[in-house]
Amino acid sequence: MFKLIRLLTLFAFFISCDSDNVLYVPLSDEEASLPYYSEEEEIISHTAYTLSYSEEHEQALWVAYTLTSEQASSDMERTDDYREDPAVENGSASLSDYSGSGYDRGHLAPAGDMEWDHTAMSESFFLSNMSPQLAGFNRYIWKDLEADVRDAAKTNDKIHIVTGPVFGDGYPILDTIGGNNVSVPSHYYKVVLDYTQPEIKAIGFILANESSDQPLSSFAKSVDEVEQETGIDFFHMLPDSIEDSIESTINLDDWFGYLFE
Repeated sequence: MFKLIRLLTLFAFFISCDSDNVLYVPLSDEEASLPYYSEEEEIISHTAYTLSYSEEHEQALWVAYTLTSEQASSDMERTDDYREDPAVENGSASLSDYSGSGYDRGHLAPAGDMEWDHTAMSESFFLSNMSPQLAGFNRYIWKDLEADVRDAAKTNDKIHIVTGPVFGDGYPILDTIGGNNVSVPSHYYKVVLDYTQPEIKAIGFILANESSDQPLSSFAKSVDEVEQETGIDFFHMLPDSIEDSIESTINLDDWFGYLFE
C-alpha cells in the first residue's frame, strides 16, 4: 500500500525544477533528511532529531534533523541537562565517561538549533547526541559552523542537516574515554540540503577534531565526497537526477556568499 501511495504521489506532484530542468517531487522532512540505514542499525527518534546509535563507539554515527527559518530564529536559554539517553537499548555513554577526560561533551545536533521548543532543547543534551571533542574545536570552529548552518536556515526557509563523527579507513580513533570506552573521533562531518525550489542545493564539510584558524570554506566538500569518506548515503530519497546533480558539485556562492567563509 505504501509503495502505491508513493507512486501516486510521484505522478501527482512531478513538476519541472526551474534551475536544472529535472523532475522534482515534494518530500516529507523525514524523507528529505534521513540517510539510508539498514535494519541492523539502532535508530532512535526524539522530538527534533533522529540518530543511528553505535554501541561500538558509544555515540551516534549520524544525527539527522530539519531546521526551518522560524525555528532557527527562536531564542531560549540552554537547559544544560546532560544525561544518558533512556532510548538506547544497551545504555548510552554516561556522564562519568566524560568526567575528567579532557574532552568536551560536544553536541552533534546543536542546542542552538533547538531553541524553538523546550523538549527539543532538553533532548539535545542526551549523551547519545554527544561526542568527545577538544575544547579548541568544539568551542570555536565547530561552533562557527553550527552558527552558519543556522543562518543558512534563516535565509533558505528550510534546510535538512545530517552530522556526526567520521570512523573508518584513514580516520583513526584518537583515544577512548571512560568505563564505556567512548571513541574519540579524529574528524567530524556535516552535510546540509536546501530542497526548496528554485535553488535546490547541498554542501558538505569534514573537519578535524582540533583547533583551527582556517576559514570554513577550506573544509567544504561535495556531498559525494563526504559520502565516500563516511560510507553513508545521504539524501537518498531525492529523485536521482536531482541527487546526482547537487551531490557532485559545490558552490559556496549558492549560500549567499557570506556563509561558510
